[in-house]
Amino acid sequence: MRAVDQRAGSYGEFEAFVAGAAGRLLHVGVLLTGEPESARRLLAGALARTYANWRRLRGDDPYDFTRHELCAAFARTGWRHHGGTGVLARLSPPERLVLVLRLYEGVAEEVTAAQLGMPVERVRVLCNRAVSLLRAREVA
Repeated sequence: MRAVDQRAGSYGEFEAFVAGAAGRLLHVGVLLTGEPESARRLLAGALARTYANWRRLRGDDPYDFTRHELCAAFARTGWRHHGGTGVLARLSPPERLVLVLRLYEGVAEEVTAAQLGMPVERVRVLCNRAVSLLRAREVA
């Protein structure tokens, strides 16, 4: 009986997390994909993986874990989302990913590099290039 009570508590905690974080995570997904439906699919997968690991995440930030899963799913399928609509549509998938993590989410360069498996200098170059492309669009 105790296992059932613990599982119900875990589910309640997960529900509360989703209620508080899903909107922002969905926005991250839309910024990445440029398409709300694609963003919903990526987020659903990320939330499923978060729920599967929920008990292991005790003491860790579930938002960071879910965002990481969302970004990893986008990185694996970014070629499908090339283009889309929105302000970031002109950027390549890696540029969008780095820009969203660094500027929208405020993730440090070192953390972004570690999550994406690339050198810090590469993250810096992608971010600078993305910002330059967006600024050039503003001027034009």
